[in-house]
Amino acid sequence: MIKNGQHTSSDQWTESGAGQGDLACSPEKRKRSVRVWCDGCYDMVHYGHSNQLRQAKAMGDYLIVGVHTDGEISKHKGPPVFTQAERYKMVQAIKWVDEIVEGAPYVTTLDTLDKYNSDFCVHGDDITLTVDGKDTYAEVKREGRYRECRRTQGVSTTDLVGRMLLMTKTHHSNIVSTTHTQREHTDPTGPKGHSPWTGVSQFLQTSQKIIQFASGQEPQPGDTIIYVAGAFDLFHIGHVDFLETVYKQAERPYVIVGLHFDQEVNRYKGKNYPIMNIHERTLSVLACRYVSEVVIGAPYAVGKDLLDHFKVDLVCHGKTEVLPDRDTADPYAEPKKRGIFRTVDSGNGLTTDDIVQRIIKNRLQFEARNQKKEAKEIAVFEAMKRQAEGEQAGDTAQAAQ
Repeated sequence: MIKNGQHTSSDQWTESGAGQGDLACSPEKRKRSVRVWCDGCYDMVHYGHSNQLRQAKAMGDYLIVGVHTDGEISKHKGPPVFTQAERYKMVQAIKWVDEIVEGAPYVTTLDTLDKYNSDFCVHGDDITLTVDGKDTYAEVKREGRYRECRRTQGVSTTDLVGRMLLMTKTHHSNIVSTTHTQREHTDPTGPKGHSPWTGVSQFLQTSQKIIQFASGQEPQPGDTIIYVAGAFDLFHIGHVDFLETVYKQAERPYVIVGLHFDQEVNRYKGKNYPIMNIHERTLSVLACRYVSEVVIGAPYAVGKDLLDHFKVDLVCHGKTEVLPDRDTADPYAEPKKRGIFRTVDSGNGLTTDDIVQRIIKNRLQFEARNQKKEAKEIAVFEAMKRQAEGEQAGDTAQAAQ
């Protein structure tokens, strides 16, 4: 059980080299509001994106997020999985985001920061390149209006696409292999070397990470406690629209999301589902502004004990099919008996299956995109390494004189 809630700039973050001790407590910040700029594709928004935005928000007071258009992404990286309209709404649903800018330029300039009255921009410690291999943040770095946060280990859009294409199950939380590496999820036909930015390590959940994403509120007198349950796999715009609809069912909603364990999801979904394991899905759901609390490993059947424990006033389910429990019973029999079950229609029928089909349909394009992206990153990384070695050799020679 994880409590959630709206976060403020008082969130104590110390993960990157430029934490609150450097920025949030400065005299300048105490005098006025510090406006922070982030931008990106935010395609297949996952907890890595959310963690970047959480860290960025902790560096200031007001977070503005620029989201690139489909055309810009196709030009510089390759085709996005989600449309720009879907990506705009996904980013807006992340609870640390105060404002989004639609159609933000792919290359971040001083003009963009000034236009939106932003003090500086924040990006992860990976690198973003234009179609011709140039650093998109070169100008703001040069002018000292760039801050860096730590990239979230163990996840990337490239990796998630790989999991869908290869249909593996090795990412499930109940499977442990000493020979498996996360690289097996991604395209095996890529360059011989691996980019330090695209190549991902195994995701390891920690209590600290959950606390950083949660730190929420207890339900207050007068709140309507609403319970929903499911896999919430590859947390996407269909989930966001559903949770927003659930949130609007009451004047003062307190929404609890029950997440099923990987084995349970695989039982009723089959194939290699869930694409994201229980730890990854927990962080993805916790980042949503409509969610108040998360139950990790919720029972499939919404029974008497659960309803009484959380004092649930309303149980909601979307328009998707309700599959029977292992004993063929209706998992919502108890809330229906109590008269507190409600089917809600978000108007968005998108499912995780639909997303997987988007990937499979455009498989060759996505594989080519992943290979191209990693090849560019390897070239830049090798150039940076050669430059660093050259500078080190020069310093050694100078010291020897």
